[in-house]
Amino acid sequence: MTSRTIECWLTDMDGVLVHEGEAIPGAADFIAALREHERPFLVLTNNSIYTARDLAARLAHSGIDVPEEAIWTSALATATFLTEQVPNGSAYVIGEAGLTTAMHEAGYTLTESSPDYVVLGETRTYSFEAITKAIRLIKAGARFIATNPDTTGPSAEGPLPATGAVAAMITAATGRSPYYVGKPNPMMFRSALNRVEAHSETTAMIGDRMDTDVVAGIEAGLETFLVLTGSTAPEDVDHHPFRPTHVVDSVADLVDRV
Repeated sequence: MTSRTIECWLTDMDGVLVHEGEAIPGAADFIAALREHERPFLVLTNNSIYTARDLAARLAHSGIDVPEEAIWTSALATATFLTEQVPNGSAYVIGEAGLTTAMHEAGYTLTESSPDYVVLGETRTYSFEAITKAIRLIKAGARFIATNPDTTGPSAEGPLPATGAVAAMITAATGRSPYYVGKPNPMMFRSALNRVEAHSETTAMIGDRMDTDVVAGIEAGLETFLVLTGSTAPEDVDHHPFRPTHVVDSVADLVDRV
């Protein structure tokens, strides 16, 4: 497939730039090349727990220098989406600082009293009380939004239930399915493009997952690069009915493309 001229880059974080807190070889060089050539770029993550500032600090600790304004989370995408839908609205939020901060900064009022939306994000301490409150508010008419559909998240001890799993429980209790803003919804990519004033025709997406990064990149009209440093093995590619534009070993192979 013929490559287009790439002026802007979007990249996933886990599995592309870092793995379990350690920088993937070549990741720091790739980000440094983007900054040296003044290419617009965003690091995308479905993780809604942390603020962009938190994530920038975590990346810096691993040796990757990414400014916080170059990080786009599912929490930020969700807050942006809701601002466009109902400006200065209200929401009952289940989540951590990444989500609550994004909602506050978007002008939303966080309330348990007749909110416009119930917004479900990631947290390491899902409480039965909070989930019960969400179910009752949704049954009373609040619209149901979730930051991302991931059903599990990683931890040192093994998988943890994540947003998608808790959303499934709420759906079972209410009969209402959430609108997911994060990957693989191309909405997250479109809001990212708007953030850096880029065009899909000249933007590429780098990811390690076919079912989120690549499919969303394709649906958003981007050139896609699948790296093999995360959750996808070469033989997995043919199991999907769509293909990335390119398959490369790692982000290190893209430094010269910047």
